[in-house]
Amino acid sequence: MQKSALSSGWRPLLGSVALTFPLCVGADAPSVSLDTVVVTGARVEHSSFDLPAAIDVVDRERIDADRGRVNASEALAAVPGINVLNRQNYAQDLQISSRGFGARSAFGVRGIRLISDGIPASMPDGQGQAATFNLDQAGRIEVMRGPMSAVYGNHSGGVIQMFTPDGSGAPIIEGNISGGSYGTWKADVASRGELGGVGYVIDASRFASDGYRDHSSVTRDQQMAKLTFAPDAHSKVTLIANNFRQPDAQDPLGLTWAGYRADPRSVEAAALEFNTRKSIEHTQGGATYERRFGSDLIQLSAYTGTRSVTQYQSIPLSAQRFIAATAANSSRRRHSGGVIDFDREFGGLSGRWILRGEVAGGKWTATVGVDYETSTDDRKGYENFLTTSAALNITCGVGGTVCGVRGNLRRDEKNTVTSTDPYLQGEWQYDRWLLSAGVRQSNIRVKVEDNYITTGNPDDSGKVHFTHTTPTVAAAYKISPTVNAYVSAARGFEAPTLNELAYSSASGSFSFDLKPATSTHVEAGLKAFLGSDTRLDLALFDIKVDDELVVFKNSGGRSSYQNAGKTRRRGWELAVDSLWSHGLSTRLAYTDLRATYEQDFLECQGTPCATPTVLVESGNRLPGIPRRSLFGEVAWHHAASGFHTALEVIARDKMYVEDTNTQKAAPGYLVANLRFGIDQHRGPWLLKGFLRFENIFDRGYVGSVIVSDGNQRFYESAPGANWLAGASATYRF
Repeated sequence: MQKSALSSGWRPLLGSVALTFPLCVGADAPSVSLDTVVVTGARVEHSSFDLPAAIDVVDRERIDADRGRVNASEALAAVPGINVLNRQNYAQDLQISSRGFGARSAFGVRGIRLISDGIPASMPDGQGQAATFNLDQAGRIEVMRGPMSAVYGNHSGGVIQMFTPDGSGAPIIEGNISGGSYGTWKADVASRGELGGVGYVIDASRFASDGYRDHSSVTRDQQMAKLTFAPDAHSKVTLIANNFRQPDAQDPLGLTWAGYRADPRSVEAAALEFNTRKSIEHTQGGATYERRFGSDLIQLSAYTGTRSVTQYQSIPLSAQRFIAATAANSSRRRHSGGVIDFDREFGGLSGRWILRGEVAGGKWTATVGVDYETSTDDRKGYENFLTTSAALNITCGVGGTVCGVRGNLRRDEKNTVTSTDPYLQGEWQYDRWLLSAGVRQSNIRVKVEDNYITTGNPDDSGKVHFTHTTPTVAAAYKISPTVNAYVSAARGFEAPTLNELAYSSASGSFSFDLKPATSTHVEAGLKAFLGSDTRLDLALFDIKVDDELVVFKNSGGRSSYQNAGKTRRRGWELAVDSLWSHGLSTRLAYTDLRATYEQDFLECQGTPCATPTVLVESGNRLPGIPRRSLFGEVAWHHAASGFHTALEVIARDKMYVEDTNTQKAAPGYLVANLRFGIDQHRGPWLLKGFLRFENIFDRGYVGSVIVSDGNQRFYESAPGANWLAGASATYRF
């Protein structure tokens, strides 16, 4: 058996990096903090070193490290436990998983709670979009894995929270431009500062690319504004607004293994026949009010927004064409077509009261809060073709049939999801101990009002209610001033998303019989400062899941889902940051994750399939999750000249693509990136430039996979050697 890239080629690399760390610590390290203050988790400020949870902070320096600041994958690659795959497909967003949660998502992000400046980027059903994160002005991204994530409720297998700093100081204006391979370019302008007691941050950008693969071009516009002011000495008001617009982003779909091997940049014929593409416009705004009462704090927030999506899919004509009702063709009459079109209105309210005091010689903090979220979709489906032919079997471009255009209405419904979540968190610090506990009661209601009722397509209206309680407990013990140990445990759950509920296995209408997946998380960790210039974070975890949500069958271009049996995720994560002498620094992030089915179950393969017959055996690996992954970086910064450079190494083990583990797994890979940059101060000006080379050894590899694709188009290829260059100018008044 051939060894994976990790088991054979990575061990020497890991060994050499590990040996290098203690040898290179020196006294002349650059001014970089190995400990930061975080708020994710306990919802109050904490040193990341003291918090009894696996949490990493991606600071502004790493977000801006000679990058285009387009995809969160650029910055999150350095975080252990998080697997962020750039699909090279802007119509489907990034593929993000946390300890395996979210790896199955066909588009967007599920299983992970996304929050941007206090406004959820995840909807009440658990589906979210990381593309709406505005990275141009992001100050930091906090990434938490493990049991304490559960206190954020539904789909909190992890929490990714982005923060934009408040505007302060003298006003500045900034302009950035970058360009590189595949016709890629981006330009943005920004201003921030404080005027008349009001802090402000304003940013606008445009990104465009022809795409690495054929039929993958995109244009994206983003704008954001943030205002902060203090009505009095004890209160603060924050207003924030964002807009994201991405019209007609082309969707190259996945490739079969044969198609990938023949030409990684190619597309399947169906993508061209149906002109697969997706348009998104997302606008949101929110307000937060904070007021201090001595040591106590009250936080109130409200937000609202709209999201419009139109997506043209490659659904076979034989599945989506409306024909006379017969027993054999009933599924055709219930099919919702090949065009998804919905307009969403969403919003929410949040309030929390943070109290502090002393008891039994220690300090305590309690947080009492409630979150209310709602979203309403006006959802329609259309045939992805027009035809003048009366024939039963039609073909794109033949006999008056035109594909890739909006045709007859096939779905018309209103989907409403609401969630109401009260929660309580508390902690007590005494001497070397920190004890923490929390509980959250999640109530999720899904309501469907069907307005498309015809012969052979009955009323599919209905409702379902999910309720679950997620408790968490944690304890940290300070072994010494430089070594902390902790343990934590929690219960979590994932309710089915609207996408998973949308198509039942039997009728093709909503699947109201799906249950939430429930999980039990246990974690133990160690955080240590080795000398004054190295920090180590180690976490071991074991997660058991009941009623895991998996694909039941793919038929007619649609996926229906079922609750499988038990699954288990267990492994460990390691992060080591070191500051060397003479401006050198390193980071190592390593994850070992074994995610397996613990119980046999049956699923469908092939069409038609009314009864599952394919056995998925206990011990099979969960698809889309690499066993091992590694990020390593060696960076050098010359303070006098402002010049900096870094070498990055990213490696991942193979990924299975479906539940039986019999299809060709996406092979493991190791790629290297090299970057250079320079920062120069000239009076009131700050001038920057960078040059970045990705995949410098031109390795061919599969960058991400589409789990359980019904057409076996599992593989999404990653670019070979490519480059990006950019420059910016900032003027401070």
